[in-house]
Amino acid sequence: MKSERMMTVLEKAEEKAMVEFLSKFDDHPFLVKFADHEYKIGEGEPTFTVRLKKAIPISDLLNSTSIALGEAYMDGNLDIEGDLYQALDHFLGQMGKFSTDEKALKKLIHTSRSKKNQEKEVTSHYDIGNDFYKLWLDETMSYSCAYFKNPTDTLYDAQVHKVDYILQKLHLEEGMTLLDIGCGWGFLLIEAAKKYKIHGTGITLSHEQRAEFQRRIEEEGLQDYLTVERMDYRDLPKTGKQFDRVVSVGMVEHVGRENYQLFHDCVKDVLKDGGVYLLHFISALKEHPGDAWIKKYIFPGGVIPSLREMIGAMAEDDFHVLDVENLRLHYNKTLLCWVKNYHEHLEEVSKMFDERFIRMWDMYLSACAATFHNGIIDLHQILATKGINNDLPMTRWY
Repeated sequence: MKSERMMTVLEKAEEKAMVEFLSKFDDHPFLVKFADHEYKIGEGEPTFTVRLKKAIPISDLLNSTSIALGEAYMDGNLDIEGDLYQALDHFLGQMGKFSTDEKALKKLIHTSRSKKNQEKEVTSHYDIGNDFYKLWLDETMSYSCAYFKNPTDTLYDAQVHKVDYILQKLHLEEGMTLLDIGCGWGFLLIEAAKKYKIHGTGITLSHEQRAEFQRRIEEEGLQDYLTVERMDYRDLPKTGKQFDRVVSVGMVEHVGRENYQLFHDCVKDVLKDGGVYLLHFISALKEHPGDAWIKKYIFPGGVIPSLREMIGAMAEDDFHVLDVENLRLHYNKTLLCWVKNYHEHLEEVSKMFDERFIRMWDMYLSACAATFHNGIIDLHQILATKGINNDLPMTRWY
């Protein structure tokens, strides 16, 4: 009986410590519910409820608030009463109050930038399986920010608009050569070949993406226009190839902060003088090592660049910036579409993965939507030329 009473005292102490820790997240009122107690955080009517089977140790919350809360949700120890996205939208707007022991998490936060390790990190995410991604992406298989040109656009419409928008910015002409670094499942190059009759090359490190892109090339009868290769961007200069245009969508986030300049050096080496380059990437207002939970479970080695880092690296390679556009709210809407699709296919997902993975992916998509909504991260497109090009139209909306 003595040990049982001691456990009760310890549990109460952990519960009290956790509530005190959470009390600083008081911008929006919410409830914290345990089996026998509930606590209100913030002033006003609670906007969501966090239900816990047991308290999370304060040491875990201090080591990494993100990992501690994320793992508690994945394991079913923490649940949200109501809409997960709405709760995260309120909570993640206060990420500046999260704790992260960067020294203790050094190996997780700062991973090797070697080709072998980066290939392992990329394939760990993108080679989960094409069948899984097909469940909640649209028919284009575009796994990046869409462009909602009209209020009535479906996700498919918006992804088509996004690709059309990028191709228009690149100012393509028939017969040009286009390189897509991190080509995904290939929709951008397929559209470019069909609409502009360009000759395109796509590179990816993903086995699954390459196989699907190759299948689509053959299905569309575009073998004379398109090729796809498994290749690290660092090997591009060795090919000796030169391109009229280069595009990269959602790939530079994987190269690591110390390799940003190298990435642009490689683009410079393969882009013709006067050539046009479009970089589409998730960005941050300032430089940050990244979220520990995302790095541990979703994107190992992933780092979000700041806009100024990208522009600074481009300047070193004589890239002249023509246009910078922020599509942050478009990515919020894209992710909410993915969340909806994901929820509609949970039965199929459950046949592929266990409950922990299902909850993890739900949190990932909803949390990303919330961080874009709160401006924790942005989505930028930078359009530039290698050297001076005075032949492009003078107006942005060409």
